Amino acid sequence: MTAMVIIGAGQAAGQTAASLRQGGYKDEIVILGDEAHPPYQRPPLSKQYLSGEHGLERVYLRPEKFYADQSIDLRTGVTVSSINRTQKTVMLDDSQIIHYDKLLIATGSRPRKLNIEGSDLKGIHYLRTIADVDGIREAMKSAKSVCIVGGGYIGLEVASVAVVAGLEVNVLEMEDRILQRVTTSRMSEFYHSLHSNRGVKIHVNTACSGFSGVDGKVAEVICGASAINADLVIVGIGIIPNVELARDAGIDCGNGILVNDHCQTSDPDIYAAGDCTNHPNPILNRRLRLESVPNAMDQARTAAANMLGGDKIYAAVPWFWSDQYELKLQMVGFSMDGETEVLRGDKDTNQFAVFYLHEGAVVAVDAVNSPREFMVAKQLYGKQVNAADLSNPEFELKSLVGK
Repeated sequence: MTAMVIIGAGQAAGQTAASLRQGGYKDEIVILGDEAHPPYQRPPLSKQYLSGEHGLERVYLRPEKFYADQSIDLRTGVTVSSINRTQKTVMLDDSQIIHYDKLLIATGSRPRKLNIEGSDLKGIHYLRTIADVDGIREAMKSAKSVCIVGGGYIGLEVASVAVVAGLEVNVLEMEDRILQRVTTSRMSEFYHSLHSNRGVKIHVNTACSGFSGVDGKVAEVICGASAINADLVIVGIGIIPNVELARDAGIDCGNGILVNDHCQTSDPDIYAAGDCTNHPNPILNRRLRLESVPNAMDQARTAAANMLGGDKIYAAVPWFWSDQYELKLQMVGFSMDGETEVLRGDKDTNQFAVFYLHEGAVVAVDAVNSPREFMVAKQLYGKQVNAADLSNPEFELKSLVGK
């Protein structure tokens, strides 16, 4: 009997298992996850799950019974210690050996940690897992002031939940604007104003140099010569891909596990998907390591098809989203690829889209509460357009798709 083994139990892992069954695979599928939960969605953690709007069941990728119904051997709370490529086995930390015919590595990523004075104080949290958010939710019940270190999307999503919950919220960003690494100055300015108007205090050009506490619990965030009161700190300064298992097994890595356009690693019997991978994108003509749900899910489907002997190529335009307050930001491509910005709609109404063009072709869009523009932009990617048509709210964008 053959066996497909999946290391990791996130969205890529869960989708790969489902896709293997959908592809007609009848033999053994084993999922090995180090958390106590079945595969779940991470985006709601910093939004609806943190706010209490969604319960645990709504966070799970599929109901727990799905895995039993599909005869998928889901093992939670286990840790893989090594991969033996010669014997085609993985070893668990209890020395149990599991054989595979094809292996998928979907180990995801982990938060980048601070290693500064006071960083071991209680009350300092990171947000990546259900357990992390459970801890933050409990702390928010008694907290009065929260300081968020990092002005990226995760930090701002948490800020929107915390300020609505009635906490005093400070956001620290060491760059000269929030979201600097992921969007343009126009969008940074919009979100800065949005949060400031809701009561969030944003401090740019401000680095966290340490923490001070009382009775072992954080009380202040030190920023050079100044300090900010905080009885709850949430750090969001980026993530690190979990490549150690692959690297130690001799699989090629470099800012992620290197895969080809079939999601295949340097070992032909081992595939990888999700945040931990670095893949070639033929549409953008460069390699990428993406931290996004669409990437994880699409790579999972591609890997599953090829693990079954298919010849499926992964080629997709990256897209993302972020929910802050009542605003949904949907993004296609990377705004830094554009040389021209075209505004469609009115920022003052919180409903607009910014199209980014390179040599007259659409290479990205940031759409705020504008799902129609977002959907059309996905179809317009790479197409030559007239900027005047994009900016005219009376012009029907769909008419450009077939040209």
